Amino acid sequence: MKRMLIIFGLLLAGTAAAFWALDLPARFGWRGQSADQLTLYGNIDIRQVELGFRVAGRIKAMNFEEGETVSAGAVLATLDDGPYQDKLRAAAAQAAQKMATLQKLEAGPRPAEIAQARANLTERTADLENAQRSFERARQLKPGGIISQAALDGAQATKDMAAARLASTKEALTLLEEGSRTEDIAAARADYQSAQANQAASQTDLADTQLIAPADGIILSRVREPGAIIAPNDIVYVLSLTRPVWVRAYVAEPQLGRIHPGMAVAVASDTAPGHLYHAHIGFISPVAEFTPKSVETPELRTDLVYRLRVIVDDADESLRQGMPVSVHVALAAPAKAG
Repeated sequence: MKRMLIIFGLLLAGTAAAFWALDLPARFGWRGQSADQLTLYGNIDIRQVELGFRVAGRIKAMNFEEGETVSAGAVLATLDDGPYQDKLRAAAAQAAQKMATLQKLEAGPRPAEIAQARANLTERTADLENAQRSFERARQLKPGGIISQAALDGAQATKDMAAARLASTKEALTLLEEGSRTEDIAAARADYQSAQANQAASQTDLADTQLIAPADGIILSRVREPGAIIAPNDIVYVLSLTRPVWVRAYVAEPQLGRIHPGMAVAVASDTAPGHLYHAHIGFISPVAEFTPKSVETPELRTDLVYRLRVIVDDADESLRQGMPVSVHVALAAPAKAG
């Protein structure tokens, strides 16, 4: 007896599933359509965004309450920007220092510095000539025993040091006349560009202390309050986007070839079925839903549905997110086989 009850229950479940499958087009509004008119049923898409700051800090102001309408570009909230102002000033000072270093290297030595190096060269030349004469006198006096070997060696050392100082002064003058090395200028320019990037990043961080509305919408949730310390990406507001208004609907596979993106349609709500909104089809999914796309039998292909997005061109506040709507499509006549 128990086994008979189980079998009877399975038969009832199978029968109900069969009726559900057969009634699928009717429940979605695809049965009983005229040849030139198709009515689809869908809902206004729920579109919302969670907003937060990209930088950390203490909330200074929250400018909107829940339910208020905001426009794109409105300042929703601000952080205390004092630390970011200080950071920007430090970055600007560092960039200015790096720029001065680069300009100094690009300009090269001043004329006065080159003139001073030339005067030093003249002085070192005179020192060498004097040391050379002293050494010659000492060398001539040494054989007669008038000076000692130590005096001769001292004169030799003085002459050698004067020659070395002269060579060093010549090299210093040459370096000044040649100017800065290309590699030094390139390194200074890279340092300056790095400082500029740091300054730009500081400027961006400062701008990010303001939370800007990305689009028109309505405040759904006000999550934080002034004085709260937040981390980057903490949610502060939840914004419901009001434009554009999208309708999510589905079309049966047999009618798929008779609609296309850009086709003009009309949208009506259950609240005011006589008020038609102008709209157009913006997107048709290439992927079938509800039944596997791999099903190839003609009987089951009729149950395939495809998601489409309808964009309402003249939407008003009467169209609320999530509400059911009807989409009326004027179909083109099916093409005849040639």
